[in-house]
Amino acid sequence: MSDSMNYIILLGDGMADYPLEELGGRTVLEAARTPAMDRIAREGTIGRIDTIPTGLAPGSDVANLSILGYDPLHCRAGRGALEAMSMGLKLGPGEIAFRCNLVTISNDGTGRPVMEDFTAGHISSGEARLIIEDLETELGSPSRSFHPGVGYRHLMLWKNGPRNLGTTPPHDIVGREIKDYMPLGDGARELEELMARSRDILADHRVNKDRISRGEKPATSVWLWGQGGLPPMTPLSSRYAVTGAIISAVDLLKGIGVCAGLEPIRVEGATGYIDTNYRGKAEAVLAWLEKGNFVFAHVESPDEMGHEGNTAGKIAAIEDFDRQVVAGVLEGLEASGKDFRLMVLSDHATPVSVKTHTSDPVPFAVLSSVPGENLSRHGSFGETEALRSNILVSPGHSLIDHFLGDWRSFIASL
Repeated sequence: MSDSMNYIILLGDGMADYPLEELGGRTVLEAARTPAMDRIAREGTIGRIDTIPTGLAPGSDVANLSILGYDPLHCRAGRGALEAMSMGLKLGPGEIAFRCNLVTISNDGTGRPVMEDFTAGHISSGEARLIIEDLETELGSPSRSFHPGVGYRHLMLWKNGPRNLGTTPPHDIVGREIKDYMPLGDGARELEELMARSRDILADHRVNKDRISRGEKPATSVWLWGQGGLPPMTPLSSRYAVTGAIISAVDLLKGIGVCAGLEPIRVEGATGYIDTNYRGKAEAVLAWLEKGNFVFAHVESPDEMGHEGNTAGKIAAIEDFDRQVVAGVLEGLEASGKDFRLMVLSDHATPVSVKTHTSDPVPFAVLSSVPGENLSRHGSFGETEALRSNILVSPGHSLIDHFLGDWRSFIASL
């Protein structure tokens, strides 16, 4: 690896998708106008990466561990534990962290509780903080504590909490009756009771009164899931000659980055939604490369639109990612005069037709400024072109070895 080489990964969460009849058989990614990513695919190398090992659920934790070079089969942790790391919450021995989403649960007309919205109408961080602080007062104990995060995403820490639990991500059950997705296993009854008690507390909460008066969805319950302790992870700086950073509005991704030895960079206005500060993320990438040589920048908005089943919204999110993040970073890299390898990819698919993550291999493309490190065979960035390339990196966690190592030899072997 050249000491003067910069390494950049730009990830559009959940960009990959399935062909849609309404788009003429194209996927959302293929229908979006993405000249910057198309150029990377056309002049660089495009292929597919298998980020989800067989037998594991296609979560963002599993997929992004793979992308950063960690085998999820051997270093898995619950989403809660990774987000706790991002928030500076140190887990003690035996302590378990749970994701604590604020959600909207409503009746379906027959009195059956249904998961209406896994984001509680994209509740603001300020409103959510008031709710989580009140839940800590009412439900906290010497063994359990509630901690506010960003938007609808929060944490509950449980000392000597149950490990052998089956829980369900709320974004997987939108529109479904919740009774079929209650926790299973050791401690399930206590977890279910906590969620029921939260509904009683929130039924008349002042934040919800204000939201309802404005025509917004109330946060009617917490949903506890994604539990786990800390993962065994060797920092990337110990494995490769890199000084790295991670840029994301999502605590899960920042937590993975912290465990990987990456410095989390905060971007003002980064929301994890379609209104995020795309341009600010590109500027943060280029600013970091003035002192470090590796950066992983994550944009959540395509995934959010996939979960909502919003085709037009997902196209817009992908186009914003391409125009404001990818194009901005590429322009800055070329202006710097330094050698670089730039990768763009999706971590997993979040098809608008199914509104949740899938395990399918996803497209990636790498452009190098170094002659001889590009294949230059295909003309656009998307699922069809990635499949045509006949390049499949599996297991996915091996790709980082090539990207941060001898990329030329990898290209020559294809």
